[in-house]
Amino acid sequence: MRRALRGFTPGAWVALAVVVVMLVMVVAPGLIAPGDPTAIAPREAFEPPSLAHPFGTDESGRDVWTRVVHGAGSSLGVGLQATVIGVALAMVLGFAAGLGPRWLDAGIARVVEVLYALPTMVLALLLVTVRGPGLAASVLAVGLATAPGYARILRSRVRGVATSGYVAAARLDGLAPARVLTRHIAPNALWPLVAVLTLGIGQAVVWVAGLSFLGLGALPPSPEWGAMLNAGRVYLTTAWWLTVGPGLAITVTAAALTALGRAFGRVGVA
Repeated sequence: MRRALRGFTPGAWVALAVVVVMLVMVVAPGLIAPGDPTAIAPREAFEPPSLAHPFGTDESGRDVWTRVVHGAGSSLGVGLQATVIGVALAMVLGFAAGLGPRWLDAGIARVVEVLYALPTMVLALLLVTVRGPGLAASVLAVGLATAPGYARILRSRVRGVATSGYVAAARLDGLAPARVLTRHIAPNALWPLVAVLTLGIGQAVVWVAGLSFLGLGALPPSPEWGAMLNAGRVYLTTAWWLTVGPGLAITVTAAALTALGRAFGRVGVA
């Protein structure tokens, strides 16, 4: 990890700093915005951005900046949860295909290829339609929709590591199959996913926010960024700041995580 950090470009350090700030917003949003994200003040409704309200106020007089900061926990949290679901399912499929017999590998490969052919958002919309709208449903849908991509990468890595010379040598030394798996195959197959997962969290944040924007995820008055965009689109021509705040948060978060993931891949972490 130290070698990776030494190889970071200035842009990668900026992305890392942004991610750290976002993590602070998730863990302790009160340090950045101590107000109540749901507190209403009708007399202060639709105030434009100012020193008192950097992102203005919404139709109920709620401070948009406070809602964006406190909404980081929901938005980044659901992105992380969706990624964990996708990776967990991908690990089952990837290791089963990479280490199993040929017929199992062929069967899993066909299923994964069919699912991978569908755009992630289309597959997520299909799953949400079947299960019903809601934040939990959107997290599950995005997680399941991203699993095929991770599974393809993991299956290829597991196959490559399992047929490598050092794994063959470990087997000749008499190591038990379980020991070979936990000591050699799993670490070397999973570690390259670090960069991919960093990219995946940013993408999951965008997709979950997209589902909320369509009214299929979190619903107002939740400070989740996609739900805020959905609520603000009604006032787009009269109160543009209602969409700029959460939209900027989504864009900056996704861009920072994407840049950080590419930086990890560039310096050889992946």
